[in-house]
Amino acid sequence: MLLLITLLVFVLLHAAPGDPAAMLLGQENTAADLAEARRRWGLDQPILVQYLKFVRTAATGDLGKSFRFSAPVKEVIKERLPATVELAFFSIVIAILLAIPLGVWAGSRPNSWLDNLGTSFGLFGISMPNFWLGIMLILILAGTFHVLPSGGRSTYGVAGPAQTGFYFLDSLLQGNWKAFNDAFLHVLMPALALGANMVGILMRVTRSSVLEAASEEYVVTARAKGLDNRSVLWRHVFTNALIPIVTVVGLELGTLLSGSIIVETVFAWPGVGSLLITGVTSRDYPLVTGVVLMYTVAFVAINLVIDGLYAAIDPRIRY
Repeated sequence: MLLLITLLVFVLLHAAPGDPAAMLLGQENTAADLAEARRRWGLDQPILVQYLKFVRTAATGDLGKSFRFSAPVKEVIKERLPATVELAFFSIVIAILLAIPLGVWAGSRPNSWLDNLGTSFGLFGISMPNFWLGIMLILILAGTFHVLPSGGRSTYGVAGPAQTGFYFLDSLLQGNWKAFNDAFLHVLMPALALGANMVGILMRVTRSSVLEAASEEYVVTARAKGLDNRSVLWRHVFTNALIPIVTVVGLELGTLLSGSIIVETVFAWPGVGSLLITGVTSRDYPLVTGVVLMYTVAFVAINLVIDGLYAAIDPRIRY
């Protein structure tokens, strides 16, 4: 999968119009300057040679050197990655806290007003484009009511010296609660915009799983034993409905990492997504390929972890 993804990215990038050397050096450079830049960056070699060279170096952990930033791609990604991880983390936390209770309550009371409300909320989340929702949040919460900042990751001068790159962790390590609150206010809107779609999907999957598990014989037996509805719902129905829920959470977490590209652009969030946009517009081949490879590795790793969690959740799978 990793080889296929990198090959596709290489082919598509080189098929796109535009010369990286001409775009980065500008129009005032001579033909000799452009030829020298192409030679220095390896662009004068056949695409197959460039791809095999990338695969060989990537296998050792070297993703090449960025054309635009004149720095190793690994270091450029490392600098931006904490912002994307924080955004994805808060997005998935918001989605889980909203979607799972709504899905469980809707599935336990089918065709009730609560079920209809939860289903409508889920359809809203699925249908709403996150870039449009982000713009509306900026317009209402930042532009009209002035309760949240419109973009960026923190207010200038508030954050302390960077230690790990994660603003929340750095603020806790330094005991800087002002910086912690400031980082939370900045991440709230983009996390809502990014997590809205996952709320809808996760809510509907939770509802369907709860409905299916509620009709099983062990649930009827639990009710026949005289257990109260709360114990039956959360101890017997919900725990046995977790497999599809965990599957969707894992898939959506990988999607959040790659889906943050548009949201990061809307909110001027300095993460890997906005870095990818920069790489595409400047035809920075090593940077784009490195970022896409990082997304692919994260997606594969997340799904591998989810497969392992199945055995921890369901004793039948473990057996």
